[in-house]
Amino acid sequence: MVLRLISPSRTLTQCNATLIPKIICAVLSLCFTSSHISIAAAQQPAPTSRPGPQIAGCPVFPADNVWNVPIDKLPLDHRSQVYVNTIGPELHLHPNFGSDPNNGIPITIIDHTVKHVRVTFEYRDDSDLGNYPIPPDALIEGGPAAKADDDRHVIVIDKDRCMLMELYAAQLQSDNSWKAGSGIKMDLTGNALREADKTSADAAGLPILPGLIRYDEVAAGEIRHALRFTIPKSQRAYVWPARHFASHITDTKYPPLGVRFRLRADFDISPYSKTNQIILTALKRYGMILADNGSPWFVIGTPDPRWSDMDLHELHNVKGKDFEAVDESDWQYLANSGRVDPVSLKQ
Repeated sequence: MVLRLISPSRTLTQCNATLIPKIICAVLSLCFTSSHISIAAAQQPAPTSRPGPQIAGCPVFPADNVWNVPIDKLPLDHRSQVYVNTIGPELHLHPNFGSDPNNGIPITIIDHTVKHVRVTFEYRDDSDLGNYPIPPDALIEGGPAAKADDDRHVIVIDKDRCMLMELYAAQLQSDNSWKAGSGIKMDLTGNALREADKTSADAAGLPILPGLIRYDEVAAGEIRHALRFTIPKSQRAYVWPARHFASHITDTKYPPLGVRFRLRADFDISPYSKTNQIILTALKRYGMILADNGSPWFVIGTPDPRWSDMDLHELHNVKGKDFEAVDESDWQYLANSGRVDPVSLKQ
């Protein structure tokens, strides 16, 4: 017996009209029902992953961005102990932020009404040229009176466009334009990285914002991203997601920019305050990315009067030997993207 399959509605109508034996009608009905369920399920959006960090109603890059994916299950980098020994196993973790408005890297939130002004760059080839919506009262790392040879970072977020602008060595000019060493513009909703060998407002060519410790995250009970940290000397090399090196040292005992460390899983965080436990948990789960040359084991955050400097000082009890470098080389999927390969995460 051969059946010519027709539309579900017509077939079921014929069944109701007893044109087809009842047992065959039952089978057809089940098949059509199942196929409709399968098609409907396929058309539904995939379950969303855990949301990544946000600021001012904007994502700080997607949840599958390398900054926002946990690394607590990754294998060790085979040079981990060498790196730790080079940086300093007995040196202390240092929170380079606090309640002082000049201690840390501040963030300026704007809306779309802010006027675009000219920004002149010293390192034009490493910068995103053009006008930037940076107000004359934008917050500067170290304050307006910071020394000219300080980093003087400016970080601006357009909350209406979810756009990030970052400047290095920023100086406000008399006409309210800006002069800077380098600068970038990045879409916070995407995974794009800088081109290879291009720096940013940071030595590693990475954005600064996603690695900052913010008080509002700690107050909410969780930091869901990697942190940014510095060491005195790095290698003349970089690894993904970094895009640039800042050294003449070729000795491989020095870590390249972009390498990621985590706090060891067996490190006991129970003696610490709730605030510090949140920070230390993030260091275990998301780790920290080497972003620049500077002082050893310095993690960076935003200044906020609600920080307790005395409490943050307890983080000095964490030492370099409590960290380990991880290998995330299998995570890169596209050359200029910070998106983590989803297949690698399932393996």
